[in-house]
Amino acid sequence: MLFALEPSSKLVGIARLAEQSSLLASKPRADYFELPTRSVLNRCSNRGMPFQWTINPYRGCELGCKYCYARYTHEFMGMTDGVLFERKIYSKQEAAAILRQELSRHLEGAIAIGTSTDPYQPAERRFETTRSILEVFAEQQGRSLSITTKSDLVTRDVGLLKKIHARNELSINVTVTTTDTVLARKLEPFAPRPDLRLKAVALLAAAGLHVGVFVSPIMPLLTDSIANLDAIASEAVGSGAKYFASGTLFLMPSAQKQFFPFLEKHYPSLAERYKARYGREPYLRGDYEKWIRERVRKIRRAHGLGLRPQALPPKREGGHTHSSNRKQLPLFA
Repeated sequence: MLFALEPSSKLVGIARLAEQSSLLASKPRADYFELPTRSVLNRCSNRGMPFQWTINPYRGCELGCKYCYARYTHEFMGMTDGVLFERKIYSKQEAAAILRQELSRHLEGAIAIGTSTDPYQPAERRFETTRSILEVFAEQQGRSLSITTKSDLVTRDVGLLKKIHARNELSINVTVTTTDTVLARKLEPFAPRPDLRLKAVALLAAAGLHVGVFVSPIMPLLTDSIANLDAIASEAVGSGAKYFASGTLFLMPSAQKQFFPFLEKHYPSLAERYKARYGREPYLRGDYEKWIRERVRKIRRAHGLGLRPQALPPKREGGHTHSSNRKQLPLFA
């Protein structure tokens, strides 16, 4: 194995499963593994979120976003080096079969796909784990689903997404943090360019799917300017997006280990300011958060965009409707 973990005798649970996972392929930047999986649906513990379940087809994410909060999840697998989060990618074994079994229990509530790792990261081209999960949902009706991604690979599944949309609530959230290609490449080095993501929005919208743009995270003095946010909103409208949601930067200690050196290298004048503010807590609260919320609200209204995916009536062909909580999908602004 390319990256050694702690001795086996110290590993339990998901860490032991990760150590025992089969290496399926290697690339210059990442190794691919298949992770034995007991469950695909995870209950959302945050009651403030308008979804009750999450699905992440992969553990780890190759996109390499410098600010990614989810790097800490690899620590559960015995890997404390945050870089391994983007270099050791685990596809969940037998995900479709396990999900089909879990859904047979008629679980209630909205389901969000891609809350921690991108479901359309490069590994998806090889494993098609996300597609296998969507094929299961294409068999369902009356479900409430959302997908969040930074990748234009989502357009590969337009036909399948339309099948899901025909009998379920489905919203597709495409994340765009900036229209500046140079800045995007620094912040999100292995994610598709912003213009490619916006083209994906246009294709999805043209297919009759409910799609919006997430501006998340908004980073102080990097992407929070009126010019940047307005440019994204303008492109979103032109691409057919229906809503425009945002969230400020959430910087856990595991993410700080990557983000602070990034600032020191590319934006040294900002490094100390970030350390001083995020050294106290990973959230930005108070006046700045309120100020950004109001800025985004004005821009959203100026472009005639919605705040969030609308609560659509469940689609059904008779029989049981699974989602009893028909509230709005993820709210970030």
